[in-house]
Amino acid sequence: MTTSKTPVSIDLLIKKIAEKRNPTVAGLDPALDLIPEFLKKNAYEKHGETLRGAAKAVLKFNKGLIDALYDIVPAVKPQSAFYEALGVEGIKALHRTCEYAKKRGMYVILDGKRGDIGTSASGYAAAYLSGVKAGETECVSFPVDALTVNAYLGSDGVTPFVEACEKHHKSIFVLVKTSNPSSGELQDRLVDGRPVYELMGEMCGEWGKKLFGKYGYSAVGAVVGATYPEQIKTLREMLPNTFFLIPGYGAQGASAADLTAAFDKNGLGGAVNSSRGIIAAYKKEGCDERDYAGAARREAVRMRDDITRRIICR
Repeated sequence: MTTSKTPVSIDLLIKKIAEKRNPTVAGLDPALDLIPEFLKKNAYEKHGETLRGAAKAVLKFNKGLIDALYDIVPAVKPQSAFYEALGVEGIKALHRTCEYAKKRGMYVILDGKRGDIGTSASGYAAAYLSGVKAGETECVSFPVDALTVNAYLGSDGVTPFVEACEKHHKSIFVLVKTSNPSSGELQDRLVDGRPVYELMGEMCGEWGKKLFGKYGYSAVGAVVGATYPEQIKTLREMLPNTFFLIPGYGAQGASAADLTAAFDKNGLGGAVNSSRGIIAAYKKEGCDERDYAGAARREAVRMRDDITRRIICR
């Protein structure tokens, strides 16, 4: 293993995890039915019952969550679909959410699951990782640190993202074994006696072999669902230097015990995502909706403590 001579973005995430002793990520998936009514009412009164009004409510919601979480949670993961659903105004809200989280010192993972081939893949890499050159000026489209990538189109759909990581000090998380119930329809299929997710994991390791950071993990990470603990164990054994983004905890049914195999002896190696469990905690608590951010913080602390009882972040 050769450590990269240039900064590796995954080191920043690991540093933040170690500082906060908290290997978790708050997923910002602001479906409109999860946003408190008072925020929507205020936004609609000012901007009308329009996509602009909805996007303003989303941004206000997100800022409240970030303010409540930034000192205890190292990273956020906005899911682009919820913002794209609101058109141009939603994309503005996504950009401003990422920008605000960065200002608060959080690591930002954009969950876009982008993937394409050739120049299209290069376009996505430019949009989310490397930026574009307008005349002589380098312009960053989205202020994010990492992007989720769908690599099931093969290497030519991934290479532009890997190159962007190397040149612009970013990270990607490649879909390997996802947390959804039907993932096995493809990912568990056998090819020459081995499941597809293992083959994808091996490719992920190869793509990142030149991008190791100082903590021993690559800038090319893997999405590995907590809902499949045996597969987590297998993939960790296969990929000791690949950092895992781990969805599935909480609302999707996985527990802290299901994901411990993802972590190394220092409690590093993975970041556990919770989206609805955190951002809609006020609904589960049954508290006043105006305390939605406080409820999110309480759930984030509970989640941190639940996970760190089983692993140690150093």
